Amino acid sequence: MASLRLAMDAAFWDLNVASSQTLDGAARFVAGEPAPLSTARASRTVRPQQFSFLRHVFPLGIIPCFSPTPHKELGSFSLQSLLLAPEFSKMWFGLVGQFRPRKLISSIKKDLSSTEYSDLSIFKEIGKHFVDKSLYALGFFSQFSLSDDTSLLFNVEKHGERKAPRSKVVLFHKLPKHDVTLEAAWPELYVARNGTYWEVPSSASFDVSSLKSESGFRYRFGLHKNDGNPAAFNFSGGDIPLSLMPGICAKAAFSIEKRRNIWRESGYIVSQERKSEKRSARLISYDKQLEDPHAALSAIIGGTCEAWFGGNVNKATNSEDRTTDEEIHKSSSPSRSRHHFNMDLFGSFGCSFQRGRFANDFNDLTRLDARLDVSSASALLKGFSHLVSTTFKGKVQGEVNPLTFPRLNVLFQQQVAGPIVFRADVGFSNNSPSGSHFPHVEDVIYGLSYSLRMLHSGKFLAWYSTKRKEGMVELRFFEF
Repeated sequence: MASLRLAMDAAFWDLNVASSQTLDGAARFVAGEPAPLSTARASRTVRPQQFSFLRHVFPLGIIPCFSPTPHKELGSFSLQSLLLAPEFSKMWFGLVGQFRPRKLISSIKKDLSSTEYSDLSIFKEIGKHFVDKSLYALGFFSQFSLSDDTSLLFNVEKHGERKAPRSKVVLFHKLPKHDVTLEAAWPELYVARNGTYWEVPSSASFDVSSLKSESGFRYRFGLHKNDGNPAAFNFSGGDIPLSLMPGICAKAAFSIEKRRNIWRESGYIVSQERKSEKRSARLISYDKQLEDPHAALSAIIGGTCEAWFGGNVNKATNSEDRTTDEEIHKSSSPSRSRHHFNMDLFGSFGCSFQRGRFANDFNDLTRLDARLDVSSASALLKGFSHLVSTTFKGKVQGEVNPLTFPRLNVLFQQQVAGPIVFRADVGFSNNSPSGSHFPHVEDVIYGLSYSLRMLHSGKFLAWYSTKRKEGMVELRFFEF
């Protein structure tokens, strides 16, 4: 089942969402909000390593990217490339560059049309535009293997139109049955369910996650700390998500995951081919995760418990910034106050159907994954009582919690030709901006993937989000 675990990960701060707003290709998902679409989850492969594969596909190793910026004159289209990637026995470095051509072209056209130049002065004026630092961005990425089970990742990127760089440090450690992650970023970029971005000046987290047991039980716990006032990154106005406000949060969660096959075709059981060293290419699937036709049901049910310390959201922390104070007061109304202690239940219920083994060149893969998310059982019960009151007592005033209504996510994949697959990831919701509670399409992510048979389960994925109006090309391993 594709990304069934998103229901649990969305409650924490370690859920990375694919984003073209950063050079490392990922942003944090706002904790506690409804889980994003399956395609939205970021690749587990760090961006420089993706570029090392992508540069063999794109001309001159230049990868296109589409990311709207707060400054419209920069344009949404950008070009990225891996400039340097030395490797050593226990470490590697990567230098990534980005160039935005729209502002350069528009600035040159504007100067040429407004003023008459001589042949020599034309070249001088054009040359001045190339040194505009807002056209460029540079990112340095490094990873150190401290031991066989411990690695340290350090990223820093600088965008020309922004004053301060963006830095991140991540420490991974593998235990026999647990994964430990310690992360700090300044500033940290978050993306909300409605596609808006928020920037938190400083963010740090400590997370311990258990591996999935044979019974399907999994648990995790950790600490998270935010410092500074969140600021809107690509829009103005709106309520600040409560989980981004300053403070320390201790959180624990558990989940139980089960799966039942309705029917499933067995794998390739052909003794003649297994005896030979050379296996027919027609028997090998382009993707090992998509090689078995089946119909299956699955579910994950769990609970969360969180406690907040400090960070009084009803009081502005920066008296010098009146605009920020007004935004914080607006987002910290009594109806939206953050509880110091909270317990809740969540669940996801999914079904999956696949026809074909994805081994032939045509008409050998049709797959449909549907996932129904209940992000908050308490909000669901309150929403049901609100609906009953509305039905029998007329219209009842009150703000509707975005977690009230279950959300349906549908991922459709269809083979086009050979390793090329078209995919559409659609999210449905009952809570529309107009206030109506009828099902409507909340977000759609279109994608086109090219599977690499030699990597067993690796693919190039180009996607575009209609809500965020951004898209990029990624390399993904063993992921839907």
